[in-house]
Amino acid sequence: MNVLDELRNRFRVALKKMDSGAAELASMVLPSQDAKFGDYQANCSMPLGKRLGKPPREVAQLLVESLDVADICDPCEIAGPGFINLRLKKTWLVEQLHDLLGDTDKLGIVPTSNPRTFVLDFSSPNVAKPMHVGHIRSTVIGDALCRVLRQLGHKVISDNHIGDWGTQFGMIIYGSKHFSDAAKLRDDTVGELGRLYQRVNQLADYHITRTKKIPAIEQQLLEHVARLEEMHDTTVLKDPKENKKSEKRLRQTEARLAELRQTLDNLRKKLVVVDEDAELTAQAAAHPDISDKVLAETAALHAGDANNRALWERFLPACLEEISVTYRRLGVTFDHALGESFYHNRLMGVVEKLVGHGLIKESDGAKCVFLKGYSAPFIVQKKDGAFLYATTDLATIDYRCQEWSPDAILYVVDHRQSLHFEQLFATARLSGYADLELQHISFGTVLGEDGRPYKTRSGTAVGLSGLLDEAVERALRTVCDNDDARDIPLLSADERQLVAKRIGIGAIKYADLAHNRTSDYVFSYDKMLAMNGNTAAYMQYSYARVRSIFSKGGVEADALRESGAAILIAEPAERALALALLQFSEALERVASDYRPNHLTSYLFELASLYAVFFENCPVLKAASTEVRDSRLLLCDLTARTIAQGLNLLGIETVERM
Repeated sequence: MNVLDELRNRFRVALKKMDSGAAELASMVLPSQDAKFGDYQANCSMPLGKRLGKPPREVAQLLVESLDVADICDPCEIAGPGFINLRLKKTWLVEQLHDLLGDTDKLGIVPTSNPRTFVLDFSSPNVAKPMHVGHIRSTVIGDALCRVLRQLGHKVISDNHIGDWGTQFGMIIYGSKHFSDAAKLRDDTVGELGRLYQRVNQLADYHITRTKKIPAIEQQLLEHVARLEEMHDTTVLKDPKENKKSEKRLRQTEARLAELRQTLDNLRKKLVVVDEDAELTAQAAAHPDISDKVLAETAALHAGDANNRALWERFLPACLEEISVTYRRLGVTFDHALGESFYHNRLMGVVEKLVGHGLIKESDGAKCVFLKGYSAPFIVQKKDGAFLYATTDLATIDYRCQEWSPDAILYVVDHRQSLHFEQLFATARLSGYADLELQHISFGTVLGEDGRPYKTRSGTAVGLSGLLDEAVERALRTVCDNDDARDIPLLSADERQLVAKRIGIGAIKYADLAHNRTSDYVFSYDKMLAMNGNTAAYMQYSYARVRSIFSKGGVEADALRESGAAILIAEPAERALALALLQFSEALERVASDYRPNHLTSYLFELASLYAVFFENCPVLKAASTEVRDSRLLLCDLTARTIAQGLNLLGIETVERM
């Protein structure tokens, strides 16, 4: 049972009796932030008092008199200006816990009475280049949302919209024709394709940097130097406020000038890397228009060129398998993986549909949708006839609605794509999808210790495979050190490897999910793998610690559950733990309400912390009586199962010993 939902439903009935339009105030029933104010607290008397023109305490009293919660709660208390404090009855708490004991699959999670169909679009790597640290957030957030929504009874269709048709493929096709090593391409296809992509990208960037980026920065520098000289020549203003503003503008211009100089220096260093390498210099000279040639190769692929199509069909399977290896390591699966190529033949139909709705206007030969409130148009077909991501994304919405009839489509994508999704959703609604929920589940950036986007020393994005390798290696060292410190080590070599894998990969997932998804966070192996604080390692340790009680006591949890032993709540720590166990479903509902998995990590950490207090204050195996021992073991069992299920919903595996 979801206790919060039940209480809100009871309040909704009482509020309706007092004012027919006041039912929505039931949402102001919330878990208490302090146990001294009860388990739950209702703050709806204040706004209802304003509506009725009565003192809040008087309204609170009338509300309590109309409220039917006697079977669930002790008598309600009215505090302060009209807060209603609610404390669950001990007998009712115990009844609910006994129901949980028998619910081995769902632990009290009742399927929603209003199931919806969700399409979740997440991960979406480009197949022509290795997955990197930037993909971790989309992948683990999307997977966690899939699991939680399914647990709550919703139908979820996961679709990995893979980039298998864009400019990046034009790069490796061009690279394979001009820079490839035939033997490496045969023996290590993915590795060689990755090298080719990097080489073509480097050469294209070299020419763009030399001919466009550096001249543009140099021009800005000249303008800022001139502006700064003018500012220095300005007579000191008599008005102190104006003088202060002038000094501020001067400092800002100086700071911007320093920033431009640093940018210019970095760009020149990039040129030096090529200029000081004989092979790169020769290739750069031989391919001065490489960017245009890459676009031509991409266009030829899209136009059905037999040679480029054959190369695409040859390279794609190896790229997809490389991605699949990473997903298997992460324990992430998808119902569908419909890449950009799947929609290629549908793109002209998208433009025609938009024309039919009267949404298309031409601008400099391009076909665009002009949206109210946006200065730039949403371009769906370029002057040369080429289509864009915008067109593909509209085709994807059409297909998903025709095939799966979703109530909502969620896109778990980097916050930098916000403008694109705003315009995409606005265009989709104008073209017939006004009732469809379209949500951009945005997330922040993974940062390094320097506060900048996490990269290698050479400045490239950190590969996801290497990231996982290092996490597992570090976890293995910790596992081995801890096990070797015992008088008699417990784990075999294979067990150590398994535990390290689950801890290392779990650490990366949990660290990401524990942060509010819209925030940036600093990637730190040391913090992720810490055995204390809100980390996966601490949660896995907490689970293993609870489970160890049963092995130490020689008790089978299944047999104990079936024995008819009763849960007894006498100590404050027992009651606090019992209440937290009943609030598991509330945590999942919070995740679903705003698509933020950190609500679940916060709940699990709080549960583990309350268990630690319980364990410290309430002896289990050395309890005063068999009845108390069995009661506390049942609480331990529920705690372990809740932690395990919570971690599973985050895509994280538990370990029995560590």
